Amino acid sequence: MNNENKQLTYLDTLKHPTVKQLTIIQFISYFGTWFSQVAIASMLVAYGASDLEIAYVFMMLMLPAIILAPISGWIIDRIEFKPLMGSLLLVEISMTLLFMTVNSLDDIGWLMLFIFIRSTASSILFSAEMALFPKILEGKMLQNTNEIHSIVWSVCFALGMAIGGVITYYFSYDTTFMIDVILYSIASLLLIGLQIHLEPVKHTQSAIEMMKSGFHYLKNHKKLIHLILFHASIGLTSFDTIITILADLHYKYIIAVPLAIGWMNATRAVGLSIGPLLFSRYIKESNLHYVFIIQGVLIIGWASVQHSFNYSLISMFVVGLLSTSIWSYTYYMIQKEIEIEFLGRVIAYNDMIFMLTTSVITLSIGYASERGIEMKYITTLLGVGFMIISIYYWWFKRSYFDKS
Repeated sequence: MNNENKQLTYLDTLKHPTVKQLTIIQFISYFGTWFSQVAIASMLVAYGASDLEIAYVFMMLMLPAIILAPISGWIIDRIEFKPLMGSLLLVEISMTLLFMTVNSLDDIGWLMLFIFIRSTASSILFSAEMALFPKILEGKMLQNTNEIHSIVWSVCFALGMAIGGVITYYFSYDTTFMIDVILYSIASLLLIGLQIHLEPVKHTQSAIEMMKSGFHYLKNHKKLIHLILFHASIGLTSFDTIITILADLHYKYIIAVPLAIGWMNATRAVGLSIGPLLFSRYIKESNLHYVFIIQGVLIIGWASVQHSFNYSLISMFVVGLLSTSIWSYTYYMIQKEIEIEFLGRVIAYNDMIFMLTTSVITLSIGYASERGIEMKYITTLLGVGFMIISIYYWWFKRSYFDKS
């Protein structure tokens, strides 16, 4: 039975009815998220937003997971998944409609608020999904589901960015946002047919007590804390601000800004999608530090060719090849370590640390650019960051795995 479990393919995993239905819903909703991302970035450039303002807006995508983690973890552990998911999709629809009220740089405060609220909903939804999977799956099935989830994200990132860039360029921001609303609405309708059968977990603690117990559980599990930090290292691949700035500084002389942003992100996402199919079977606890080193080298390589749009496109593809596998494997390592009753709260804390890392890096990129530091040097530092993480993981492996 264990040997069969190891031989499970992605297609075998998708035969699980809940995994299949959630994957379809994820595909539509994720596509919608990235579809409108190009419109938001292009709109900021068109309205004359500064590098720092662009960084602030992108930070709103990550901030909810940082400041609301204890509350969202409690919500996930208390409310049934299906009604929670339906409510969150409605919030995303409402906020996307409100994007159409932003008409100038004077409205950037409102845009940040709308993005913050929509990102709150998507953040809770993502954490709820990642807390759900370990409750209904285990072993290779769970690892495959994580990888499928990340591939779906990457494919949607590629298609959403590419098609969103074309629609934004040839039509308008509002057209892109309205199509986005339609996609979220379709996902909401598909949710009706989702069947999930779980034994209810009874929580007798108050909200405050549950938040405290979740924090103490994590605090007392040092191995989990290390694993969360390794997962957070993927925040070093937060390239949204870099790509937007490069499009404004260099690529706009070759191709329109919306198309440059869309194609750069789409090319990277193709690498993110293909990577797990090629490399995930080779990534293990014993060699993860080598994977971190390779990822750092690839990022440094991209830094050296950023001035060229064509070479940068190729580098974006190569840089994306390992990122998804690192993300999904480190998430799997975390999920295996958490007891069922604490899944929602610990997963929420994990996403908080991940988004905190990503937002700090995003904001730092904006500040560094404002002070005149060239993108190639900023990007090189991100690559060096992975070198440091590889040393950290080597120590962790010797301390927690090699001695066991």
